[in-house]
Amino acid sequence: MKHEEDEGIIGNPNQNPCPICLGLITQESYLDQCFHKYCYNCIVRWTKVVSSKSSSSSTKDSSVKCPLCKTDNFSIIHGYDGNTFQQDFINHITDNSTFFSKAHKHRLQCYYTEPGPLRETFKVTHYWKMRKYLVPNKQLEKWTRRELQALLQEEDVEIIMHHILGVIESLSRSHLPKGTTHAPQLKQEEFRILVGDAARPFLTGRTDRFVNEVELFLASGLTVEAYDNAYKRSLDWKKPDEIPQDGEPPVSEHDYVLPYLLLVDDNLDEVEWTEAKLDNAACSDASV
Repeated sequence: MKHEEDEGIIGNPNQNPCPICLGLITQESYLDQCFHKYCYNCIVRWTKVVSSKSSSSSTKDSSVKCPLCKTDNFSIIHGYDGNTFQQDFINHITDNSTFFSKAHKHRLQCYYTEPGPLRETFKVTHYWKMRKYLVPNKQLEKWTRRELQALLQEEDVEIIMHHILGVIESLSRSHLPKGTTHAPQLKQEEFRILVGDAARPFLTGRTDRFVNEVELFLASGLTVEAYDNAYKRSLDWKKPDEIPQDGEPPVSEHDYVLPYLLLVDDNLDEVEWTEAKLDNAACSDASV
């Protein structure tokens, strides 16, 4: 039975994507105790994110729990060529993930929940109909950088960010021929296709949701901070003192648990929440 299960796991890679990036596995890597398989870069990033939570400890962890089964593992096995393999021990993996803030974790959690009524709240259709995309958004670079850092768990995302922003900027400069019918819908479709094509090599399975989030942020016209607060309000996320003692937040009508990995802290009490009050002052500071 075990042999049959193993054959099922490795038989068709298209049916078994990396549990972290959701794309086809590249640079096959295994944790040394449970032998769950991941992309090498994905499991290394996961290890760095997890170890960053204990970075203030006097002793550095020598093991990491598997994201799937929670088994303690002590090394990552990769580069197997039929005869030899490489082994990276957890305590030798450099921790460069101190940049990964609570704001990053908040945004990563958003990718595992339904956005609720935000498309109506931010009037996405109106954004395209009124051609507001022609007005540069001064907050977009800051927002995009943080979004990519959260999704990739990498600090240096400058090349990817400028590649995507370049596509968005070129779209704002292009114009449909006069007399074209349904121009707003065509422009919106063009935006979603081109931005998706630019982001897909890096974000793989999360690309479509990323495009949705870019569109929501642009349509909101808010600052990064005001957008975060509006998002929390829309999802009815609770403050720590409103979370039940079992540590699980109440499920709202907008919650939607996806069948793949959530790279955020399990202990929501550690998250620094704000009142998320969106007032006129916040809106006036926003770039349109």
